[in-house]
Amino acid sequence: MVAPLFYSSDLSNIKAGEIFRLAGDEGKHAANVRRMRIGEAIQLTDGLGLRVQGLVSSVEPGAVSVVVSSVNREARSALQFTLVQALAKGDRDELAVQAATELGATGIVPWQASRSVSRWDDAKKAKGQQRWQSIATEAAKQSLRVYLPNVSTILSTSELAKTVSSFDAVLVLDPTAEKSIVTPSISGRVAIVVGPEGGISKEELALLEDAGAIRVHLGAGILRTSTAGLAAISYLVGSSGQWDTAE
Repeated sequence: MVAPLFYSSDLSNIKAGEIFRLAGDEGKHAANVRRMRIGEAIQLTDGLGLRVQGLVSSVEPGAVSVVVSSVNREARSALQFTLVQALAKGDRDELAVQAATELGATGIVPWQASRSVSRWDDAKKAKGQQRWQSIATEAAKQSLRVYLPNVSTILSTSELAKTVSSFDAVLVLDPTAEKSIVTPSISGRVAIVVGPEGGISKEELALLEDAGAIRVHLGAGILRTSTAGLAAISYLVGSSGQWDTAE
């Protein structure tokens, strides 16, 4: 059985052989929800690449203590991708955030596209960002990711266009594009832009292209906003060789 993963911001300078007390929300979850038992294997991370492995040495209400057996700092992948997800109705955008995180996304950007049915007004912006961050955090823990993706504040299309230059490549998923996703040779920091249910408007496509983004299609057919990013990221991760090793 794979050891569950919990987050803590207090892992700096931790060493093998030491005892670490996991308290707070994560400690409560480990003790009261996961019902960790003495002797069970457990993993800890700071969300910045640190993986701490150990065994539970004691359990109390709302906290567990861990005897640390190993401490390793894992390097980031050569290919790092950010999901730019347009707001969508229902929970489709949230499903996209969850799936992208499980696949190793290093960043999530909420996008208020012109055709988004869902809208985050000023009162919803902070709450929506917090909700997506919570989803990403739980998905990272479930998939044992030691790099926690950051969910940014929501961006308009004009604001999104200004961020294009900060990436090594920005791929806009567009079923009308001439280029396939297999065409561009990409590496480094990559953003995948996924539109809402009604698609990305011509004006938005032009604005993003003028900023340096590349329009690509995913073959025949049109995928939903909840699965398009998943398909694109899966292809990029697989073709980069990241699935050649389990480490």
